[in-house]
Amino acid sequence: MRKSWHLAPLTALAALIVTPTASGPSIAQPASLEGSWSGGGVVSFASGASERARCRAHYRRRSPTTYALTATCATASGRATQSASVRQVGGNSYQGSFYNNEYNVSGTIHVTVRGNSQNVHLSSGAGSASLHLTR
Repeated sequence: MRKSWHLAPLTALAALIVTPTASGPSIAQPASLEGSWSGGGVVSFASGASERARCRAHYRRRSPTTYALTATCATASGRATQSASVRQVGGNSYQGSFYNNEYNVSGTIHVTVRGNSQNVHLSSGAGSASLHLTR
């Protein structure tokens, strides 16, 4: 019988929490944004219309807590490239501002990273977007 299968994740989690290293207890490190990500989500326009979007993003580290971002997203009505700068504001949370030169749109961006996935929320006067990206 396989009654102990449900204990394996708890045992592994407990081992990670209490396993010391040579320099002391293990402390969770923030997930890195650096590199390429892709995925999609929904773009909602100020007009009330919304469209599905597919995106590719690339983050480049500027400092220990800031990243430069370039992303290209495509919807049924078109394609746009934005740039952004985000800074770490919590364990795996980042926020900053984005700018789309082609449409002269700027706004705020919030990113939450969990392992190899991230949720991204953008907001501006022209609309908003909610995206889920993975490595």
